[in-house]
Amino acid sequence: MRKHPVNFFLLGIFTVAFGFALGVVCAYYSGKVILETIILTAVLVISLTIYTFWAAKRGEDFKFLPAFIFGSLIVLLLFILIQIFFPLGSLSVTIYGVLISIVFCAYIIYDTNNLIKRFSFDECIWASISLYLDVLNLFLYLLDVIKARN
Repeated sequence: MRKHPVNFFLLGIFTVAFGFALGVVCAYYSGKVILETIILTAVLVISLTIYTFWAAKRGEDFKFLPAFIFGSLIVLLLFILIQIFFPLGSLSVTIYGVLISIVFCAYIIYDTNNLIKRFSFDECIWASISLYLDVLNLFLYLLDVIKARN
């Protein structure tokens, strides 16, 4: 993680591997759904990043977010258990996708705040991996929401 030339090489392999996996997933969706999801994800990520930088400049701290994220994940786990016994169909996919998208928006804010305040220059690879996974998961769950809507 902290060895300079090796960490960039491993980050490249990681990104290419996940990009390939994302390409395989996107092959099952129509172009319109993918384009809508890309636009929505890009707008969300850019606006959340700008907000986090603005809030960090004003001295705000997001220490409450780990508790919010943990509570949200418990609620989502219970929601999944309920869906096993009483499935709602595409409505449940939409509800679950929206809720988990909100959780990953919180993750983007939290990880961007950590990038600004906690990570040093030597830990930029770890910060980029965490943000990459947040954006990737946000994209995948928004893809499910838009697909269930159509």
